[in-house]
Amino acid sequence: MNKIGAYLLQAVIWAVFAVTLGVLSVWPEYRHFPPDQAMIKLSFNHGGQKKGCRDRTPEELAKLSPQMRTKQVCDRARTPVTVELALDGTLVLSEVLPPRGLSGDSQSMIYRRIPVPSGKHVLELRLRDSPRETGWDFERRIEVDLAPLRNLAVDFRKEFGGFVLR
Repeated sequence: MNKIGAYLLQAVIWAVFAVTLGVLSVWPEYRHFPPDQAMIKLSFNHGGQKKGCRDRTPEELAKLSPQMRTKQVCDRARTPVTVELALDGTLVLSEVLPPRGLSGDSQSMIYRRIPVPSGKHVLELRLRDSPRETGWDFERRIEVDLAPLRNLAVDFRKEFGGFVLR
């Protein structure tokens, strides 16, 4: 086979490959999400409060070297973070997030995708990061209008007063 024939055959093979790749990129049609729904994405890292501190006794202080004589000793561990999400009065998510880390002293983490029907909803968000058993440290109730195929990102930022919606 001469050089022109080889180049022509190579061009035909590359053209068939390109057309096949183009066809498979649009067909078969795949929808990863129903067209009449929206998505709420709850994602944050937040450290619960430290479990507790206690005062050292005078005997304990006397046993320590002078540079280590702090009056209080605090446990490294943090409390778990409890988070709840309710949509139109129905509890959709309720989780207790343990602290990460070898000593349980790092932040708790969550990432959840919650598909919901599009339209107007009342969103209630609650978070507890203290050692108490009942009640909430942070709460937010907001009306949202979720368009079809849209995402609502929910974050938690203590420095901004609690839950942040984007």
